[in-house]
Amino acid sequence: MTPLGRWGAGTMRRGAVADDDDEGLRHRPPAAVTAVAMVGAAFLVLPLLALMIRAPWSRIGSVLQTPAALASLRLSLTTTLSAVAVSLVVGVPLAWVQARVTYPGRSLVRAVLTVPLVLPPVVGGIALLLAFGRRGVAGPALGRAGIVLPFTTAGAVAAEVFVALPFLVLTVEGALRATDRRVEDAARTLGAGRWTVFRSVTLPAIRPSLVAGSVLCWARALGEFGATITFAGNLQGRTQTLPLFVYTTFQGGDLDAAVILSLALLVIALLVLSIIR
Repeated sequence: MTPLGRWGAGTMRRGAVADDDDEGLRHRPPAAVTAVAMVGAAFLVLPLLALMIRAPWSRIGSVLQTPAALASLRLSLTTTLSAVAVSLVVGVPLAWVQARVTYPGRSLVRAVLTVPLVLPPVVGGIALLLAFGRRGVAGPALGRAGIVLPFTTAGAVAAEVFVALPFLVLTVEGALRATDRRVEDAARTLGAGRWTVFRSVTLPAIRPSLVAGSVLCWARALGEFGATITFAGNLQGRTQTLPLFVYTTFQGGDLDAAVILSLALLVIALLVLSIIR
């Protein structure tokens, strides 16, 4: 390269660095905004760090291997996976109807679907009791059919479905709305039936959102407490999921064991978020 060429290249590099610096300065937030953001982040992170700092690491093995802890963990996995399965069966068709079918009251139905997201879980548990309890609106009919939900494992699953289903429905509905329907129309013109189009075209297109919605649904079900303890109770081996066992342990005065169990839930939550990312 000639001296003139080297000089030009160096000038271009210096100009590029200067442009990058200017770009960073333009997008750098004011100091006050940065300070407030750091306070907000500290408010969220500090309690989680406190769990790790105060955790009695020497007792982790003994606490997590107790029969009660293992039973609650096993029950949590069973009920949450069952809740996700039920949510997929009823949630995907519901999301499809909300996204693709125009009918009177659709906005009202969407508002009702979002209510469990903001409703206090205890209120949700009371509502479930009034609906499906032995003396509830649908309780006698369910009893005649041999179905009993309150204070049973099935009741714990129902409580988790109630609070977690909206996460799946809203996620899948958004994906269906964003899907290019021209591909589906092209498949129909080639002779594919509705079920074939849904299974071969629609589902693959929304698979990432379907997976994300399922994971979010499972994570919400795993952390469910209020609706479960109100509707299904806190019966060890039957309805005492891991969050309920943490509460029972804390109420019993064993703070160290409660911290360890809380830390286990935190690790599970972090793993779930990593999977979503």
